[in-house]
Amino acid sequence: MSTKKRILFIANEMSPYIELTSFAETVNKLAVLSNDNDLEVRCIMPRFGTINERRHRLHEVVRLSGINVSIDDDDYPLTIKVASLPNARLQVYFLDNDDYFKRKWIFNDEEGKFFEDNGLRTVLFCKGALETVKKFGWPPDIIHCSGWMTGLIPMFIKSAYKKEPVFSHSKVIYTIGDVTFKEKLGADFLKLATINDNVTKKELEAFKDINNVAMFRGGATFADAVTFGTAKPDKKLAEEFAKVRGKKILKYDEESDLTDYLQLYTDIAK
Repeated sequence: MSTKKRILFIANEMSPYIELTSFAETVNKLAVLSNDNDLEVRCIMPRFGTINERRHRLHEVVRLSGINVSIDDDDYPLTIKVASLPNARLQVYFLDNDDYFKRKWIFNDEEGKFFEDNGLRTVLFCKGALETVKKFGWPPDIIHCSGWMTGLIPMFIKSAYKKEPVFSHSKVIYTIGDVTFKEKLGADFLKLATINDNVTKKELEAFKDINNVAMFRGGATFADAVTFGTAKPDKKLAEEFAKVRGKKILKYDEESDLTDYLQLYTDIAK
């Protein structure tokens, strides 16, 4: 039986598949570095329509078929696909849904308008990622979330999924990145995120502004450790979490070789 620590990267961008900010490359490097340093690594991200399945050699994982995500009494089917990260012996799993992920554009339409259902897409991805891990039967010791679209995951793990055995020993790290949009995620976002009343209004308080910064704030609030993935985070958010008590904080370092992340993984998984 393997004694390796398990780390799960959940991100809405990762090089070479989707590169929206510079942290996409960092996620790639962290996954490879972790794998090279005797951690058991898996990665999950959305299968956006801009990802070329043939070029990146994605294929469906039949054993993970049949996942349906329930949101506000509606069911959303997911197809799980997988690819091997180039030049690394580790797997990246992609969550696919014809209506919500398989579009020619990611978060904005061809005219640059923010999709009205980005809030629903976010809840679908966050809950879908956790349901996929349950289907794996693969308990992660560390879950490193990055990208605003993953902001609900630390809260879900500490609330709606806290009794799930697969997450019973998981520690969560959340990375605060660049602010990439100013739009709201929709008036129904907090309602969609309640997961059939398993999330309280108090737990959703950090997300009340329903925008990019709110997603970062919520993710960081419920995480066990917070890192900064940009030199220019939202100023108020940076001040809020720079010295917060009870969390390990890793500041942004442009010159870092990322071994400080490895040390954080070691410390938090103890």
